[in-house]
Amino acid sequence: MVRSSGVDTSLDAGIPRPLRRWLENYLAQLSVERGLSENTVKAYRRDLTRYLGYLAALGVERPEGVTAEAVQQYEHTLVSGDEAHRPLAPASVARAVVAVRNLHAFALAEGMGENNPTATLAVPKLGRKLPKALAIPEVQALLDGVERETPLGLRDGALLELLYGTGMRVSEAVNLNVDDVTRALADTELGLRVIGKGDKQRLLPLGSYARSALEAYLIRGRPALLEAAAQTKTYKTAPTGRKGTPALFVNIRGARLSRQSAWEVLQTRAAAVGLKQVTPHSLRHSFATHLLDGGADIRVVQELLGHASVTTTQIYTLVTVEQLREVYAASHPRARRTSLTPPS
Repeated sequence: MVRSSGVDTSLDAGIPRPLRRWLENYLAQLSVERGLSENTVKAYRRDLTRYLGYLAALGVERPEGVTAEAVQQYEHTLVSGDEAHRPLAPASVARAVVAVRNLHAFALAEGMGENNPTATLAVPKLGRKLPKALAIPEVQALLDGVERETPLGLRDGALLELLYGTGMRVSEAVNLNVDDVTRALADTELGLRVIGKGDKQRLLPLGSYARSALEAYLIRGRPALLEAAAQTKTYKTAPTGRKGTPALFVNIRGARLSRQSAWEVLQTRAAAVGLKQVTPHSLRHSFATHLLDGGADIRVVQELLGHASVTTTQIYTLVTVEQLREVYAASHPRARRTSLTPPS
């Protein structure tokens, strides 16, 4: 069996060694053999560490000792919560249950027992939830509401223009380095290279608004943020030993902007113009929906979003159809009956 390396196992304290080895071997398979991203593997680790902790509390020490009753009771605790955890939303329960089923399928394939205790475990069914896209005037208000006269304003403007202009995930944006962008700015035909889920690369075109915002940030915003950080002695040191960081988006300490900080930037900027419940994924949804509304081919949108299957992208066509239905119902004189008198 393959053991993973360089992984923080502090969360596994109190879990018997055979269960921990089971988890590590499974995570190694996800990372090495299936090529899942680091963030996806971390999510599996969180879900499954909780599960193994639950088994340890029951006195289970080996994978072969897990019963169907124990698994079913664990699913119940996900729904109802316990002393250490709040009840999970249906989508989170479904994700955790799938992780447990996959872990036991791995155990069976590796010869750990003869039966799969999750064979009859049902995954909660989820209703189709359409993504929330902002209207174009709302996106315009959000982007126009960012002042571009301060270093932070230049950074925030560049970040939001990039998220909406390319549809990239916020994790992809904060992981960008300066060199990634300068190459794209220098060669308009090349596009911006990003690394998405499963470490898959794709090229994204840079529109004029995102390009201008990035150039302004690189010239006037980022150097000012790093200089301010240097003066407060919080300037980060690059792996090469020279001062600085390769990160494109930096915080006031001169370090790479985190996903949480990027989320807070959007929340603050959205609240300033009266927009509520806006997330980085809202901009990604808006990017896709507005492209389709403008006549873009769904296969092109799939490539831009980095979806492995066009089925994932097709949910945005449902959004567009729903919008068309709403406009029709509100605008066409024969869309809905306004009188009890039947038509003659």
